[in-house]
Amino acid sequence: MVSLTKSIAVGVIRFSSIVAADSDFDWRTFAASEILSWTACYAGFECSRLIVPLDYASPSSGNASIAITRYPANRSTSEYRGPVLLNPGGPGGSGVDYVVAVGADIATVLGDGFDIVGFDPRGSSFQPLIKQLANYVERELWIPAAFNAVYPSLNESEDALAQQWAKVQIQGQLAVERNQNYMQHITTDNTARDMLRITEAFGWDKLQYWGISYGSALGSTFASMFPDKVGRVVIDGVLDMNSWYSGNMTNELVDTDKALQIFIDACFAAGPHSCAYYAPSTADISTNLNDLMASIKTQPVPVITPTSYSVFGYTLLRNAIFDAITTPFQFFAPLAQGLADLAKGNASTLYTNFFEVPPFECEAGSNNSLPFHENSYEASAAINCGDSTPVNDSVSQLQAYYSAAQEVANLADLSSNLRVICSGWKIHRKDRFTNRTFRGLQYLLPTPAHWEYSRSRNSNLRRTAALFPGSVLLTLDAVAHTSVGAPSTCVLGYLGQYFRNGTFLQKGQCVLRTTPSSHRIMLNLPPMFRDGI
Repeated sequence: MVSLTKSIAVGVIRFSSIVAADSDFDWRTFAASEILSWTACYAGFECSRLIVPLDYASPSSGNASIAITRYPANRSTSEYRGPVLLNPGGPGGSGVDYVVAVGADIATVLGDGFDIVGFDPRGSSFQPLIKQLANYVERELWIPAAFNAVYPSLNESEDALAQQWAKVQIQGQLAVERNQNYMQHITTDNTARDMLRITEAFGWDKLQYWGISYGSALGSTFASMFPDKVGRVVIDGVLDMNSWYSGNMTNELVDTDKALQIFIDACFAAGPHSCAYYAPSTADISTNLNDLMASIKTQPVPVITPTSYSVFGYTLLRNAIFDAITTPFQFFAPLAQGLADLAKGNASTLYTNFFEVPPFECEAGSNNSLPFHENSYEASAAINCGDSTPVNDSVSQLQAYYSAAQEVANLADLSSNLRVICSGWKIHRKDRFTNRTFRGLQYLLPTPAHWEYSRSRNSNLRRTAALFPGSVLLTLDAVAHTSVGAPSTCVLGYLGQYFRNGTFLQKGQCVLRTTPSSHRIMLNLPPMFRDGI
């Protein structure tokens, strides 16, 4: 799923949207080297660009360069603990942006002896190898910025799936024509190899890593490829590896309907003064929501704000709901208010909270050439589809896939786009890592690693943990995608202890509760947590 992590943490870490790093630092003028040569960047951070082989099977065939930033360890401490690499998910999320936004806070949790390191995976953000679209204007016409992380609903119209299929065939053909022999190397296994190079460039022997969402797939892949290089590794919001590498992510949807029901239940429990979308029963709230979705499908709502304008239709409504249930502590209250306003014909609340970006303008004096910073859609397609088993489904086969996914979750009209997108992707490196490779290495991890997950990933966690004997499970009993979406001082305490000391209970559980009762989630207040083990 293209679900860039939007926020992190609690206690000393404050919830705040992840935004693009300050554009005053120009990575294009910053030379790459084969060692980590640090330059001051942003405010309190250091940046470097590391040269790595484009093709590890043929190192002489060319290079790529990885954009890296770090929140430096406190060098006055007597004990330097090395780098902790972070991946915020996506795939296609910018590790540079992520660390610039929250690196100082993560250092507070883990300890000041670590370098907190963000890197842009090959093909992503400040390290783009992707020139699928030629320039800013072509991209804006094809993928408007407001829809960069929005999936079209395959249920919006009778021909929605067929239209999306046709569009991704064009995108796939453009990727082939403009590949220039590098896009096949934008894969998770090569990013894992890059992580080892980064770790070794720090002078460190084993990887220390915290990967979120897609970052769990990256961490699991690294552990299978380099079992003797696993140090202290956390994967958070665990993806099922067989699903990831087979290109069938339907089982990732298992609990989404339950999460939406919790929003409905919490709204009813909160009452009319605390939940703007309150109705006299949970059944009434469900009926009202279904009626609203049917209405918006028939008649979208125009929206004009001081910043921008758009047509708010069924696709945006479905995406707003999905975003809210994956990050409830941040978005349940805005969703409730937005639904209430939309029912009155006002879409501005949902639009501004979930989707609004300034209108596109050509930069004066610029040729608007690529590469550019915001390319998460293209990077996600290249990594998702380049990793997976080739998908050659016809429209009718995709319709059957979507119909089966709907039996698992109502919101399958969004997530099934992953399969549709990959039906147009024709670039697959023959020697890439696959699910068969993964299973073949499942018993080769001698070093215990720690795997953290959210409740909605329970079955995925156990399947993945079974591949790595000696791994430790920490369960977070909360509704959200990853621990980032449901911040817990209990989880952060465990993680800090693990990274600092390498110690962990054989089994751990954190229970996340708001006080005085669960309905306070609707108030959008900083919750006071009572964490239990």
